[in-house]
Amino acid sequence: MSTSISSTTQGRGGWLARPSHHHWLEKEGQRLLSFYRASRHPAGGFAALDERGELPHDAQPDTMITARMVHCYSLAEMRGEPGAAVLVEHGLTALAGPLHDSEYGGWYSGLPKGEADDGKQAYIQVFVALAASSAWQAGHSSARPLLEKVIATIEDHFWSEEEGSLRESFSRDWQQEEAYRGANSNMHGTEAFLQLADVLESPLWRHRALAVADKIIHQHARANRYRIIEHFDRKWQPWREYHRDTPKDQFRPYGATPGHAFEWARLLLHLEAGLKREGETPPDWLLGDARALFQKACELGWDVDGEPGLIYTHDWDDQPVVHERLHWPVAEASAAAAALWRRTGDAEYERWYRKCWDTIDQFMIDREHGSWWQELDRQNRPSDELWSGKPDLYHAYQATLLPRLPLAPTMARAIAEEAP
Repeated sequence: MSTSISSTTQGRGGWLARPSHHHWLEKEGQRLLSFYRASRHPAGGFAALDERGELPHDAQPDTMITARMVHCYSLAEMRGEPGAAVLVEHGLTALAGPLHDSEYGGWYSGLPKGEADDGKQAYIQVFVALAASSAWQAGHSSARPLLEKVIATIEDHFWSEEEGSLRESFSRDWQQEEAYRGANSNMHGTEAFLQLADVLESPLWRHRALAVADKIIHQHARANRYRIIEHFDRKWQPWREYHRDTPKDQFRPYGATPGHAFEWARLLLHLEAGLKREGETPPDWLLGDARALFQKACELGWDVDGEPGLIYTHDWDDQPVVHERLHWPVAEASAAAAALWRRTGDAEYERWYRKCWDTIDQFMIDREHGSWWQELDRQNRPSDELWSGKPDLYHAYQATLLPRLPLAPTMARAIAEEAP
């Protein structure tokens, strides 16, 4: 299939207009929700499941997983999923309790181990904000103090008005700051900020999301031919060689990550739609950059190494580095294609949407044990080079919801508003 994006065509038919496809997405979402109920940890919060959907004997509560589960089951609760509210409360209790640093504030990445200095990462805090805002929108009163605490943590330590972005991480006592800036944490910060703007009815957070997008996408990625620069020094100078010797780092891989280009493309469209919804005039570059990001990610990521599928990373010469196919980039590609199709009516995006789901159906969905394979090797066989087990509901479940929701407001508010 061609990776070029054709000129805009009229009509918005195809799968996205078919109730039968929406029914398929609904069933797949319910299948995912059923699988991940087992990630509830008896010590509090949620932990990573193995490939069969069971908690390993040494599993430990994880803050990122807990926050993502709270977010997803809050959405599911609002959509009428029995039992979801209990899981949300279980996660909120952990986020307000053992996963929170009661001495210095902020959230650990997991249960603290002895006297270990577990630093505070922006990536973790913004997922707590996403979780708390979703649970609050779903009607959980216990989410309100959590939401207030995490907003205060972001305001006091992570948001830099001068930089127009998030600082990356600090030591546990906030005394030492990492000399690094990351696009990934700021991308998920953008996601959380857009939802905070809707749930709290506060335009401030949407304007902060715009500042972040302008810096990382319209300034840096555009100047880099829409290959997203993931790593920067403290002064926001590109750090292109970061982790060259460890290219398979789970959260900070070397080079460019096409999956993040798809994710950013979708977020730019949510931002544009959110500004319009509030009567503001969005900058023209939001749509243009979203289209360019999608096209570049398709060009450099899909079917580029002799095998079908979406590679994980490529270098600055546009050559594949990590050939493994992870589940979340193709999930984000499907959601981005749906968003661009809805926004533009360009039928090429609908063709990409189908390609994404055909790929997921053929290679990612595990119909024997449940959920999706989190990682495949170059030949599309289950692999665990970067990730083992099946820890993640978030990307896959959102991929089943986003094609059926408007571009604005964001997910939690949109689902709340569609309720009878």
